[in-house]
Amino acid sequence: MAEASLYRIRRLVHAYEGGTALRIDELAVRRASIVGLVGPNGSGKSTLLHLLGFIHAPTDGTILFKGQPAGPFSESVRFTVTLLPQESYLLKRTVWQNVRYGLQLRGHEGGQQDRVREALQWVGLEPDRFLHRKWYALSGGEAQRVALAARLVLRPEVLLLDEPTASVDALSAQRIKEAAMRARKEWGTTLVVASHDRQWLYEVCDNVLHLYRGRIFSNGEENMLFGPWRQRGDGRFETHDSDGASFVVDPPPSPDAVAIFGTDAISVSCERPSREQPCVEATISRLLWDRSTGQVIVSFLAGSRPLSARFSAEDIAEKQLYPGRTVWIGYDPGAFRWVE
Repeated sequence: MAEASLYRIRRLVHAYEGGTALRIDELAVRRASIVGLVGPNGSGKSTLLHLLGFIHAPTDGTILFKGQPAGPFSESVRFTVTLLPQESYLLKRTVWQNVRYGLQLRGHEGGQQDRVREALQWVGLEPDRFLHRKWYALSGGEAQRVALAARLVLRPEVLLLDEPTASVDALSAQRIKEAAMRARKEWGTTLVVASHDRQWLYEVCDNVLHLYRGRIFSNGEENMLFGPWRQRGDGRFETHDSDGASFVVDPPPSPDAVAIFGTDAISVSCERPSREQPCVEATISRLLWDRSTGQVIVSFLAGSRPLSARFSAEDIAEKQLYPGRTVWIGYDPGAFRWVE
């Protein structure tokens, strides 16, 4: 029976000068799945993609690919796993030469013209217009699409995308998304995507991993509250932002610890709860449908702090939750876990 997990990570640690960038005890990625990576800048998303792309070997731990250990330049991963970085590099050549380059390295001599034209069409670039265009005559969005075509032409088993739509125009972003999804549909390509476009991720991903300070601390969406925490007269601690939103918690392990709590740990009311329950006023900013669970993720802004909670479609209708509505978010001050 074939290995169900394409990747399996065990006790992985990766460090750079200055500290540990990534620490994952265990992680499995299923074949033909779509995995999203979310988290603030510096959380380890790009590092994880580079390790999954076998561009670097981890400082410690094991990455199994198809049940076997693999590393940089392994025959089992060469040309089957490809990474599209946020800042893609094009050779100082024509679009044709850039896209066919991987086929040349593979030794594919026959059918190059058809494969290159197909890849360009997938990313929405008309081959007759773009094949002989020089690299310097491309817009930023066009260059990113050419870079993606250069990966798609290989028909990879794994496509790793690092903020693929972060710095491109709306049309290019849509074409990049469509091409990646088509690869999964037609070839069974496994996609791992780091992106700040959470709406897209929750619409298409089978699983979304939340990274912070090099660790995966949830499968899905969780809330984070940042300090500094200041002690109050009643023994509890609080933090507040410039917009006046204040959160009260039981004593944290340190003044700068990060409080983490799940989307199911808060209650939402259209009227202010009793004075005994800590709460904060918030405005609904958007609704996202999570394809993997069928639930709706409601995003809030409490002052300048983003929060989220999950609801069924029936709850959304019953509570009449919609963007722009002001609500009250109640929470348990002792329901947080901490990351230092």
